[in-house]
Amino acid sequence: MPTPYQTPIGSFTRPTTFFWAAVGATVGLANLWQFPYLASLHGGGLFILLYLACLLLVTLPLMVTEATLGRYSRHGIVLAMDGFIRSAKVSRWWMLAGRLGILAAFLVLSFTVVFGAIALAYVFFGAMGKFSGVDQRGATEILSGLVSDPREYRLFMGWHALFLILVIWVSIQGVVKGLERTLRVVVPGTLLLMLGLFALAAWHGRIDGAVSHLLEMHPEDVTLGSVKAALFHAFFTLGLGMGVWAIFGAYTAPGTRLKRSILAVVLMDTLVAMVAGLMIFAVATDGSSFDGERGFGLLFVSLPVTLGQLPASQFVVAAVFLMVVMIVWTTSLALMEPVVGWFREWMGAPRGWSALIVGLGVWLAGLASLLSFNLWADDRFAGATVFRWLELITGGLLIPAAAILISVFTGWRLTRSLSHRILGQAPAFFAGIWFWVMRLVLPVVVAYIGVQYTAFSLTNLCDSGSDGIWCGQPATVMSEMGDDAVAVEGPATQTPSKQGDGQSEAPAETPPVSKEPAGESAPGENAPKDGDILYHSV
Repeated sequence: MPTPYQTPIGSFTRPTTFFWAAVGATVGLANLWQFPYLASLHGGGLFILLYLACLLLVTLPLMVTEATLGRYSRHGIVLAMDGFIRSAKVSRWWMLAGRLGILAAFLVLSFTVVFGAIALAYVFFGAMGKFSGVDQRGATEILSGLVSDPREYRLFMGWHALFLILVIWVSIQGVVKGLERTLRVVVPGTLLLMLGLFALAAWHGRIDGAVSHLLEMHPEDVTLGSVKAALFHAFFTLGLGMGVWAIFGAYTAPGTRLKRSILAVVLMDTLVAMVAGLMIFAVATDGSSFDGERGFGLLFVSLPVTLGQLPASQFVVAAVFLMVVMIVWTTSLALMEPVVGWFREWMGAPRGWSALIVGLGVWLAGLASLLSFNLWADDRFAGATVFRWLELITGGLLIPAAAILISVFTGWRLTRSLSHRILGQAPAFFAGIWFWVMRLVLPVVVAYIGVQYTAFSLTNLCDSGSDGIWCGQPATVMSEMGDDAVAVEGPATQTPSKQGDGQSEAPAETPPVSKEPAGESAPGENAPKDGDILYHSV
């Protein structure tokens, strides 16, 4: 058996594959259920400009760093860090940067496939006409019956297994026959399907209201919280700190213009988010009926209700959720790759066995999140389900910690000449900005994001009835930080009334999901609440 350092991890065969793979990694659920809400709340077109500025000046340098580390070393993030640590002769503790990233990718993948399972089920629900003419109450019952009914959890597990099989099947085929071929077909197909649905929404909807919400400038809505919201979304939407960019950088084919491709990916991610937002708001019956909505409530309740009123609603709903499935599928493939690559390099195992073993681990970990919505919904530690703790740990700790370690290591522990060799050919102006952003800006900004994310999450748990020690005497300080985070990006619990004043509301108390049979409780009350999910990592 070859040693880990002799194990080839493969490479793409075409220079443009990196672009399509990167677009598949960055375009996720947050583009659908988070970005439109934030843009409509924080100034429309001005928020988009703020978001682009945060992408280009803050998070893009980290994206370039992770990709160039992988390209220079031709390894995944763990062995890449190992090689640079040996070259720089620094402490082995820096290996945590890679290992935390791989753990974060594994955990985020474990609950991303749960969302993919719901979307996959909705494709069939839509095709069968379940949402035709349905109202808000009926759509909530459908979601609750799939996700939260303790008597139907085995059916939910079946959808979960089916979606994960799609991910594992591609990964088993290898880098070229599986990942490259799939991404080069599915990602462009997803974009074309989105454009077709956008045209349909513009034809049957209110495109003028959508443009007013997302593209027109509303300076009166721009606050300091708008800048924070743009910064948070820019950091989490790119899949940073999870080894994805390092493994894709290692796979790059000769002739790939890496930095230009990354810039194009950032612009494409923003464009897709804008198109998705316009599409969602265009189908609103009065041009604003999705105002103040996001997450589960927007994607799996309000959107199907509105689509169900359109002509040929069965086809439309099925097509929309097919697009969602394709988005989550490519995101899952991107998250799977650094974990499979690490396992291959660590164990020297064949590609097929590595994908199967990692896939089995993802399935088991995903069951913890899946059961958190039904059988284990009342089994809470410090007021949170297993899923909520997994999301808090990844979004508030693992991802920021990995990103900080990579930026500090690149900016301070490597020599300046080695850092610039890793970066490769670049204009002196860009190289200078990149170096000092990695040294001074990113560690502080990412630490702030991690602290704010964690503070809001813990405060939200207190609002949900948590008995954690942070809800006691220190709660005043925590509450101040949490309230600030709520205004930035915190989830708002779905309510029938809309936020007509344009301000973000604090989350209402989210009751635990009942284990009683659905027939013994109010219809739909067991459906997941927006306050149960923070949305950032997907």
